[in-house]
Amino acid sequence: AMLRLRLLTWDVKDTLLRLRLPVGHSYAAEARAHGLRVQPEALGRSFREVYGAQSRRFPNYGRGQGLSSRQWWLDVVKQSFRLSGVQDEAALTRLAEKLYRDYCSSHNWEVLPGAAETLSRCRQLGFRMGIVSNFDNRLEVILSQCDLRHHFEFVLTSEAAGFAKPDGRIFEQALRLGGARPEQAAHIGDDYSRDYRAARAAGMHSFLLRAAGQGEGPEVPPEHVLPTLSHLLARIEK
Repeated sequence: AMLRLRLLTWDVKDTLLRLRLPVGHSYAAEARAHGLRVQPEALGRSFREVYGAQSRRFPNYGRGQGLSSRQWWLDVVKQSFRLSGVQDEAALTRLAEKLYRDYCSSHNWEVLPGAAETLSRCRQLGFRMGIVSNFDNRLEVILSQCDLRHHFEFVLTSEAAGFAKPDGRIFEQALRLGGARPEQAAHIGDDYSRDYRAARAAGMHSFLLRAAGQGEGPEVPPEHVLPTLSHLLARIEK
């Protein structure tokens, strides 16, 4: 059956962009530049623990609790280093500021294979395009730095929306921004519950980017699964 699609919305992390290095390795390299020795693996474990706790305590970058996303991230970075044994508060502040800036750039992010070509082709086919991402307000800059921003009519982050996926209200905002009804729109992402299932719950079509041999997740109809982004075009060609 032909999908009558007008709007495509996209997740970003691990759909269009990925980190060049694991967080622990990037943080440890930056620490070394400040004369501090920290084990990348230990730092990675600390980061995951701190990030999880901060996300539970202050969801969506503390947006509803009077925290700026910048402060939210500076706290995460500092606590990750503290948990890994770094005590020097002045060094922690410098490190946190530097890393907050560094994650704004293509220095730390790379475009996934096939992403730029697929986005160009979708635009050539006349689809309206937007981003729907659980991200803070640095995302516009990151997408520009990675030369992807021009593909999209809008960039909707959870920080700007006030709701994070899988909350259906972020998809409702995206549909308004894209001027489309749910059945005229499809969302593409790599997370089963936040992307695939949440978009469908909002009445949209959706496709799950799931590399072959990537863990056994919940059952998804094969025609909704994308082994790579370049498979999208066959699914939606007008």
